[in-house]
Amino acid sequence: MVIKIALLVVFFSVMLGIGVYSRNKAKNVNDYVLGGRTVGPWISAFAFGTSYFSSVVFIGYAGQFGWKFGLSSTWIGLGNAFIGSLLAWLVLGRRTRLMTQKLDAKTMPEYFGKRFDSKALRVVGSVVAFIFLVPYTAGVYNGLSRLFGMAFDIDYRICVIVMALLTGAYVVIGGYMATALNDFVQGIIMLIGICAVIFAVLNGQGGFLNAVKELSNIATDPAVTTPALQESQGLFASFFGPDPLALLGVIVLTSLGTWGLPQMVQKFYAIKDEKAVKTGTVVSTFFAIIIAGGCYFLGGFGRLFGGEPGIHITNADGTPGIAFDNIVPTMLSTLPDILIGIVVVLVFSASMSTLSSLVLTSSSTLTLDLIKPVLKKDMKEKTQVRLMQVLVMVFIIISVVIAFNPPTFIAQLMGYSWGALAGAFLAPFMYGLYSKKITSAAVWTSYILGVGFTVVNMFFPIIQSPINAGAVTMVAGLIIVPIVSAITPKPDQGKVEEMFTCYEKTVTVPERENLGS
Repeated sequence: MVIKIALLVVFFSVMLGIGVYSRNKAKNVNDYVLGGRTVGPWISAFAFGTSYFSSVVFIGYAGQFGWKFGLSSTWIGLGNAFIGSLLAWLVLGRRTRLMTQKLDAKTMPEYFGKRFDSKALRVVGSVVAFIFLVPYTAGVYNGLSRLFGMAFDIDYRICVIVMALLTGAYVVIGGYMATALNDFVQGIIMLIGICAVIFAVLNGQGGFLNAVKELSNIATDPAVTTPALQESQGLFASFFGPDPLALLGVIVLTSLGTWGLPQMVQKFYAIKDEKAVKTGTVVSTFFAIIIAGGCYFLGGFGRLFGGEPGIHITNADGTPGIAFDNIVPTMLSTLPDILIGIVVVLVFSASMSTLSSLVLTSSSTLTLDLIKPVLKKDMKEKTQVRLMQVLVMVFIIISVVIAFNPPTFIAQLMGYSWGALAGAFLAPFMYGLYSKKITSAAVWTSYILGVGFTVVNMFFPIIQSPINAGAVTMVAGLIIVPIVSAITPKPDQGKVEEMFTCYEKTVTVPERENLGS
């Protein structure tokens, strides 16, 4: 216990120190929300990666999908790395930075309002973002509740309050730069921690080869096996696992979803220069391979711990069930104290980085996209910053209240949140960066599709899995937005042409980057 607490105290001290260090870099709106658009490559890459992966992934997703798909769940981590990180940077990074600077947009709803010349899109977008970031926050806290139940003999609510106060303190004091610098430190902790944990867990199972052998001997579970593969042997240690189509749905949601999440895309707004884009792309991808790949790889061995108490449960209706969110904590419970302490700091790091991004995104969106344009258009810069700082604490208080009574399964919460946000925002955001023909009607259609289908599916399940429902919604948006744009009135081409001049400006580069004539 002394080791665990000592590690947390050091961790907390560093986080607060960075917040105080960053206070002079958060005096105006642009600095507070985007770090003055001067964030370098490594900081940008780690900010993207640590906001991507939280306790939702480490505790919830790794446990649930590792149990369902076995070692093939590692594909989810690789999808996160190459689709959610690499392709996101290549497709969105540079163009997002250029277009948002041209429009002077600091948030995703503000981008929609200015890009498609509609204040209503901006206001509605801010409401959607705020509402559906809340369940994601609940999922982050739920992951922490499982971990602290394993590691500490103290009330989990105390840990939530401490985490909330610490996160609120450094975000309020230092804004985006404090968040980004802390993300860098937290990312390093996550890299070291996940490698140490994987080695220790596999070593406890007799090594990697013996663990794979034991996993291959576990009987196929009909509940998680596609009918065509039932009666097969060794599926949990196989290349594509017991249900490849369901696996594909998870890969799409967790990988493509980042392209439409406000707290993720906003990292591209703050990039400093071309070098930051190129280096950030490589570093972010490497980070995702280690963290996401490592988490799902570790979770793939979850069935080896199926005999431990706390995993098999009885549902409210009397049927047997699995406590998916207890799987990874159970796997970690046998580790030495020093490693458990590292794991606690690891998950704290992942959760705080995600939470700080969520609260900063929510507060800036409410201030800049709802309160300022609707209620007080002539609000001074200093007042806007103060209001965002107040709203950071309001959002944290709401999330703490939810955390005191966390919902059941983390994966389902994240599925609803990502499905609504990415379903509504992904297609119009990406197409708006590339095409001059996308209309405001198409954006409204995407809003209605993403939010409407997610809400309807919550109460009247058309697609039983919220994960698959979210994936379907995102893909549907990518198809529908161009179709609606083709049959609705075109936007003012003069205004659109002016926006797209940001891509045509001539710049001079060294010959090592371009051979010249």
